[in-house]
Amino acid sequence: MVPTHAASHSGRGVAVSLIASVLFAVIFLMAGLLPGWGAQEIFGWRVVLTLATLAVILPFLPWARTESITLFSRVRRRPTLLLPGVLAAGIVGVQLWLFMWAPLNNMALSVSFGYFLLPLTMVLAGRVFFADKLNPLRKLAVAAAVVGVAHEAFSANGLAWPTLVVCLGYPVYFVLRRKIGFDNLPAFAAELLMMLPLGVYFILAGPHGIGSGAVEGAGSGGLWVAISIGVLGGLAMAFYLLASKWLPLSLFGLLSYVEPVLLVGVSILLGETLGWSSLLTYGPIMLALVLLGVDGRRSALPGTPGRPGRP
Repeated sequence: MVPTHAASHSGRGVAVSLIASVLFAVIFLMAGLLPGWGAQEIFGWRVVLTLATLAVILPFLPWARTESITLFSRVRRRPTLLLPGVLAAGIVGVQLWLFMWAPLNNMALSVSFGYFLLPLTMVLAGRVFFADKLNPLRKLAVAAAVVGVAHEAFSANGLAWPTLVVCLGYPVYFVLRRKIGFDNLPAFAAELLMMLPLGVYFILAGPHGIGSGAVEGAGSGGLWVAISIGVLGGLAMAFYLLASKWLPLSLFGLLSYVEPVLLVGVSILLGETLGWSSLLTYGPIMLALVLLGVDGRRSALPGTPGRPGRP
């Protein structure tokens, strides 16, 4: 029988994970509903207000306070850690900008496909950088994904660059953060802090920023959408990190597949289309995700060798 407190944590973990996925999809949709806005200006609002939201949330999370103290203590002892930290901030900054740019430029499906591939490229990154074992199910998952990727590359004369930025950029970001021990919410807040001057510049330089009269004019609705994107971004990241702490790693990984499905739905709502040939792309990818899910479920069973603990 599952202990009551463990079941309670799992239940809350599933709930906040699903909320985080929905919030990320809502942000994607809201960005696509801001025609006339540049991705840079929306990015600026997201950086500033996500950081402000996290500044309000973090003091109420006991584990976050401990991680913040540890983070600052490590940087004080080893200032050279700032260099990989700046690199990580640059990588995630590009990802945040791309998430705002794609829905405005009819590239939402390309970014969504990158998020579909991300769990698989993370498996490969774990194999290369952390010597993770590829059991038969994972090998089959990688093989199925290769079929889908090959079809997409052949039918489109190559993978779109936003797809590559997502599925190859994020593994570098996550590996770098884990290598230097910065894989937590306070570290993400620190990365946003590094981006803050650029975010403020984009807001002030944009046509809808403070002092432009947009709040009182016709652009006020769009301005509030941009502000909402920033606030929801902070809440989504907080929920995402809570889920990572409350759920077994395998279940957390399974629930991460909800987001790309929602992103594809948002892409279609924004007017992009999927032809029948897309079945030969997304079919093998979905099969690969199912195989990874089965593998994750088996790894979570009591008594299974190498059962992952809570991250």
